[in-house]
Parts: sequence; C-alpha cells; structure tokens
Amino acid sequence: MTITFAHAFAGFVEKTFVITEFELRKLRHDFTELITRALQPALWLLIFGEVFSRSGAMHTGNLPYLDFIAPGILAQSVLFVAIFYGINVIWERELGIVQKFLASPTPRAALVLGKGFSAGIRSLSQTVIVYGLSLLLGVKLDWSLLALGNVLVIVILAATLFSTFSLVIACIVKTRERFMGVGQVLTMPLFFASNAIYPTDIMPGWLRTVSHLNPLTYVVDALRTFMLTGSTSAFGLGLDYAVIVLTTIVLVGVGARLYPRLAT
Repeated sequence: MTITFAHAFAGFVEKTFVITEFELRKLRHDFTELITRALQPALWLLIFGEVFSRSGAMHTGNLPYLDFIAPGILAQSVLFVAIFYGINVIWERELGIVQKFLASPTPRAALVLGKGFSAGIRSLSQTVIVYGLSLLLGVKLDWSLLALGNVLVIVILAATLFSTFSLVIACIVKTRERFMGVGQVLTMPLFFASNAIYPTDIMPGWLRTVSHLNPLTYVVDALRTFMLTGSTSAFGLGLDYAVIVLTTIVLVGVGARLYPRLAT
C-alpha cells in the first residue's frame, strides 16, 4: 500500500510539472511581458515610497519607510501578476485546450497546481526587479543564502495561491469581461487591507481584523522578515507559512472541483 501511494504521488508530481513546463513555454513567445511588469514596482518604490519616506507620515518603528515598503511592493507585484492569471484559462476554454486537458488522464488537482506553479516561477522576475530597485534606493537587504532561498519560496507559494484563486474566479464567471471586472474589484481591497504599505497598528480595529484574515498580510510579513536585515516577524514565521500553504491547498482543492465547469 505504501508503494502504491508513493507511486501515485510521484505520478501526481510528474504531471504537475509537465503542466508547469507547458505553461512556461508561453514565455518564449512574449518576453515583453516580463519587461512591462517592471513598471509597476518601479512606480510604487520610486514615487510612492520616496514621497512618504520624506514626509515622515508613516510610523514604521525602527525601519525606514523605504525598507518597510519594499517587501510590500514585491508582494503587491506578485499579487497583481497572479490575480489576472485566470484569464489565460478562459482563453484556453475558447480555444478548446481545456477540453483536451480534461480528456487527458492528468488529475484535476495537478492541472490546477501546475498552472499555479508556472505563475509562481514567472513571478520570480518581480523578485529580481524589486531587489534591484531596493539596492539602488539603499534598502538594507539581507543577502544571506537562507534569506534569499526563503524569499524565492514565499514568492512562488504566494503566486501559486493567488493564481489558483484567480482560476477559481475564472471557473465561476467564465467570460473575460466578467473576470476582469471581478479581478479589479478584488485586487485593491486585498492590497490595501494588508500590511504592504502601512503597519497594521495604525489601522482601525475593523480593518485590522480584515487584514488578519487576508493571506497577503502573511506573505508580506514573511517577505519582510527575510528580505530586511534585522527584521522580525510580527506573527511568527510558522504561522505565515501555515496560512500561505493551507490556503493554497484549499484553493487547489476548490479549483480542481470547479475546473471541469469551464468546459460546459
């Protein structure tokens, strides 16, 4: 029985990475996508970050505001890239690719997770961009291998989480127009109801409660802990990882159940 389970798990992992590799091949046809993604974090760090850093309006404890906001902008960039990933699934439905996936022996969960991982690997370019800008702006980054490794893992997991959430939305709405509307409605509340650009301590009580239910808050907390020299986790890294991983597992399960609805 143990051998059967191990064989089934190995097959699941293999099929997941086959889907991931299939999705990543699309990048060869449009490298400009990676370049245009650099604009958003640059604007936030160079304009928003610099202005608020000089104003002294944000009280971030021992951290300079630019240091405080850099991990938040990385998390924001990952969110904005991943949350609209579901529109690709709607395109695949219209082209008949979804029907071909569903006709294959690949488990539905592997299809969903593979697409999520591909979004995670794509989002690694955002890490390079934000780290480069942060270095130019004098942010005190932690360059240890342990810290860098954890940042990469968190970015991949976060992008997997939000791209899977995006796929769930795509399975429900089924049209590009509705998807874009829902995506835009959800993106900004997720971002502003987190600790990405201001500490939770200055939030009103009701917003602080919402932020504690927001998975992006734990993504930012984990990134801030590993990206910055001398920074400590506000919630505990164990809780940060647990929220990110468990939310992803739940969303993959929901996505696997809903994915066949795209074909109808």
